[in-house]
Amino acid sequence: MKRVVVTGMGIWSCIGQDLQTVTESLRQGRSGIIFDPKRIEYGLQSGMVGKVPCPDLKPLLPRKFRATMSDDAEYAYMAVRQAFGQAGITDDYLLKNEVGCVWGNDGLMKPLKEVFDIMGAEHNSIMLGPNALFRGQTSSAAINLGTIFHLSGGLINVGAACASSSHAIGIASTFIRQGLQDVFIVGGSTEISEYTPLGVDALYALSLRNDKPQQASRPFDKERDGFIISGGAAALVLEEYEHAKARGANILAEVCGYGFSSNGIEDISAPSADAEYIAMKRALDDAGIKPEQVDYVNAHATSTYAGDIEEAKALTRLFVPSSLSSLSSLSRPFISSTKSMTGHENWMAGASEAVYSILMMQNSFVAPNINLENVIPEAKDLNIARETIYTPINIVLSNSSGMGGTNSALVFRKI
Repeated sequence: MKRVVVTGMGIWSCIGQDLQTVTESLRQGRSGIIFDPKRIEYGLQSGMVGKVPCPDLKPLLPRKFRATMSDDAEYAYMAVRQAFGQAGITDDYLLKNEVGCVWGNDGLMKPLKEVFDIMGAEHNSIMLGPNALFRGQTSSAAINLGTIFHLSGGLINVGAACASSSHAIGIASTFIRQGLQDVFIVGGSTEISEYTPLGVDALYALSLRNDKPQQASRPFDKERDGFIISGGAAALVLEEYEHAKARGANILAEVCGYGFSSNGIEDISAPSADAEYIAMKRALDDAGIKPEQVDYVNAHATSTYAGDIEEAKALTRLFVPSSLSSLSSLSRPFISSTKSMTGHENWMAGASEAVYSILMMQNSFVAPNINLENVIPEAKDLNIARETIYTPINIVLSNSSGMGGTNSALVFRKI
């Protein structure tokens, strides 16, 4: 099987819109969550959101491209632009070589709301204009990226709830390993309009700590009361190892393992420790890596009641077998959830957390799991980083899960 490496990354998130700023935010444990009163006015219970600025695309793209782009497509463009730049992939290269895209996104609300508002007022579909279709598709980011960057390889949108972009990385890696294509741009993007969280807000799944937004996301903490909606975009350039070497690319990390599973239970929203364990174990087996070799785990932990408990059980089963329960925590991987700073970035979370993990790997530190005051009993044996830890990181496991019981795990190695 061929090897897969990361040669470029890009990010547009609430903790920074470039790799350097994001690295410092992670290092300092800086939250990007704010309170937005407009959300309460609209009727939401949770008024918190990751603060993601809208990019100004006018100097960068002609109107014909901007007209077909949804918010998440705009975020995606900015992240991909950075990733190709770091990878040294130019417009000329894209025109002359086959590059594909596997992108994670599982829903848009704002473009649909705009369509329904126009139809309600005008009762005439002609008034929607020629671009409503392209802005409202779940695949809006992927199809716009394909057009803007002249992509001639496989162009695929992956919809798998909050594991969408993690699966996108795993699927593209599988294609490369099988020799089907040498280069993919992969990632995910999520809009953050007030319409985005309607369903989960109605289910009481979001935190209600509106008076303390930066302390509201509390993965693995006893006092957690739900997650925070966030979004933006994250992108990675994946290449076949020999292809990357031949063109002199700077290799950031290797994607060496991918594992997946489904919960197989009747409740569409219930997490499963057993299924999460299977995904993680498969990813490690795929990479040929033993649990004790893992230096850091970026947990999925969103700060929900059941989700954090089930993941903690799975992590304990994998990394703290009963025969090792008396060993020092130093013998176990450091664990943190970057969602404590970013909130839950939904469809982009798998890709953004891959970027966050590789940045930690490159800079030899573990970002803290902020807001962790009283750890839940199920996580008491886990080596959760409550403050920034400066240590070499060679192997990372990154977890993602989503509604419907989909689970994905990725293993990255420093080379």
